[in-house]
Amino acid sequence: MTDRMYRIALASRPTGAPETANFSYEEAPMPSPGPGEVLVRVHYMSLDPYMRGRMDDAKSYAAPVPIGGTMEAGGVGEVIASNDPAFAPGDFAFGMFGWATHGVQPARMLRKIDPSAMPITTALGVLGMPGFTGWFGLMEHGKPKPGETLVVAAATGPVGSMVGQVARLAGLRTVGIAGGADKCRIATETFSFDACLDHRAFDTAADLRRALAAECPDGIDIYFENVGGKVLEAVLPLMNNFGRIPVCGMISWYNAGGLGAGASEPGLSAPALWRSILVKFLSVNGFIISNHFDRYPDFLSEVAPRVASGEIRYLEDVAEGLENAPAAFMAMLRGGNTGKQIVKLI
Repeated sequence: MTDRMYRIALASRPTGAPETANFSYEEAPMPSPGPGEVLVRVHYMSLDPYMRGRMDDAKSYAAPVPIGGTMEAGGVGEVIASNDPAFAPGDFAFGMFGWATHGVQPARMLRKIDPSAMPITTALGVLGMPGFTGWFGLMEHGKPKPGETLVVAAATGPVGSMVGQVARLAGLRTVGIAGGADKCRIATETFSFDACLDHRAFDTAADLRRALAAECPDGIDIYFENVGGKVLEAVLPLMNNFGRIPVCGMISWYNAGGLGAGASEPGLSAPALWRSILVKFLSVNGFIISNHFDRYPDFLSEVAPRVASGEIRYLEDVAEGLENAPAAFMAMLRGGNTGKQIVKLI
């Protein structure tokens, strides 16, 4: 076993969109597991939009990554040393190892993965945090009912595609919004959305709204919020009375800094937004999935068999090499990925 590992640290805080200079690729000594700890060689790591918020020194639901600290990420890999009887060398585990080739975590913070049951990458996407986020947000806060209409943006991503497929299986009309004709084709052909609109084909929220109205003749009952921006402005006037809006993310505003500072588009003024919530009796629920992992076993028991059978499908976009993680991350924030963005380290 080598005595060196590699990591990517936060070199500086970005102003607007992250740049290569904000990241530092570094060599470091191999960590040693202490009592009750496990050392894992990471095979794959996850890239997720929430990481952009961790790069800002802004008050949020979690502390920012410190300058010089390893960028945060979940990863899955092989145990190479263990000081806890729950794990042995050769086991596979998921944990928050960061943007790094190796990581040490307490055994109680790890989840054992069975590589013979499902590809280990599914622990990062369809059966990991993103898939769980989509399922929980829809079922807990969307409260889907057969015959209703659901709209979700970023429809081909790991969250949006889970939302759309679970809603369709529950008997809803599903309308996706995605960036580009190819992604819209994937939404309908791979993930079985009833329709998908390319937000890049519309110059204004009003134009997108007219197209959405045509695809949602009975209005919108559930809007699963992933992006904010033009899509939110287009959707709000089409929401039905007693509609539900699970608020999962707002990626279109992340690069403004401060998790959405500067989100001041004309159609999204606070009075207009509040009035819509009031007069349409809307339920708007923000949630952070890390607060709800007590429901994760329920998610796995319901969704894992459907993934194994192919009833719920998934896509993965795999970048090669830790050194290419920053470029893949920056491209993901621009919508450059198709499916769950993963980095292969081995």
